[in-house]
Amino acid sequence: MTTPFGRRAMSLGMLANQQLAGTIEPGTTRNKWKLFRAVCEARPSLGVTDRALTVLDALLTFYPDDELSEARGLVVFPSNAQLSLRARGMTAATLRRHLAVLINAGLILRKDSPNGKRYARRDRVGEIDEAFGFSLAPLLARAAEIECLAAQVIADRQLLRITRDRLTICRRDVAKLIAAAFSEGVPGDWGAILEMYRVLVGRIPRVVTVKNLSPILEEMAMLRSEIINLLEIRVKTPKKDASESQIERHKQNSKLNYNYESEPLIEMKPVAPPDHLEPQSEPAEGKQSRESRSKERVATGKPLQSFPLGLVLQACPQIADYGPGGRIDSWRDLMAAAVVVRMMLGVSSSAHEEACMAMGAENAATVIACILERGGHINSAGGYLRDLTRRTERGEFAIGPMLMALARAGSPGERQAG
Repeated sequence: MTTPFGRRAMSLGMLANQQLAGTIEPGTTRNKWKLFRAVCEARPSLGVTDRALTVLDALLTFYPDDELSEARGLVVFPSNAQLSLRARGMTAATLRRHLAVLINAGLILRKDSPNGKRYARRDRVGEIDEAFGFSLAPLLARAAEIECLAAQVIADRQLLRITRDRLTICRRDVAKLIAAAFSEGVPGDWGAILEMYRVLVGRIPRVVTVKNLSPILEEMAMLRSEIINLLEIRVKTPKKDASESQIERHKQNSKLNYNYESEPLIEMKPVAPPDHLEPQSEPAEGKQSRESRSKERVATGKPLQSFPLGLVLQACPQIADYGPGGRIDSWRDLMAAAVVVRMMLGVSSSAHEEACMAMGAENAATVIACILERGGHINSAGGYLRDLTRRTERGEFAIGPMLMALARAGSPGERQAG
């Protein structure tokens, strides 16, 4: 044991370091530069700064051999001037401060001479008999501990790199799968899925660690699995052609489980669509075709009736979720929601346009809302809408019984159960 020179006080930490230096196993050696590299890796765990490591590097250059060994002595005794030069010109005050950091970290200890100078006594043959300066014995005594800390730091850094790479790939997969779903018109609540993705991305912190990235990666992977399941269902489901032959083959599967036409027809006065819902300009041929269809329906004596918006929303409450802002306040909102639902159900634009020409835009939106409400009982929404369009042109279809049946079904839970 040795006490510090001058006014520097002795502490229990110094005593512990000196006791640690005396626990070196016989025959223990380490390459000083490999051990220094391990100290650099384990720097956060050891509590030393990068400038302190510069001083430690300078001290190691004064050790004559590459292998640290207790048999060859572990005390180096450079002067302040030489130590400052090898520490990249560090000033004396800064040098003393970082030497104190290394001592407090338990990597070196002082072995002061009676007068505080650093020197070595040699025997008659020139070998160092006793040296006073800085002892590297704590560094060699803690070699195994430092190497374990360095290995742990390297493993943590590798795990963080892997976690970040996996999260990057997962983010890319989710973003491109959602984009593919939108471009292909795959049925599903993709708006909500996109919002979930944005929330997860927003939770990624600036300073990332394995601890705060792992939960985000797990949730992102679950979201990716859910998206893949939805897309696989779409891929496995054969696409229905819009040709007449395909419609005839799927006609039976397109019918609901109950017959709307069995309900008595409710006589209501026709309501003309509001002026603001009419298109600003329309091709002459399309306008004449629509007017001719309307005249044909009037000639049959069974024109389609328009119903109050409140009755439509009471019978078909699910359509409100697809309106602007998640609500429907006008016929314009209902028709906008019908376009979204039409794409979600896989109804072609041509089938929707034919329904609008035969029934009117409001009634076509009402029919799509009814199809959405009974979607679990309809295998081909597009084929069913075309069938209703043809029956409307023949004067064989009325919306009233359909709405009344849905309105009497009660709550959404009861309708699903039925």
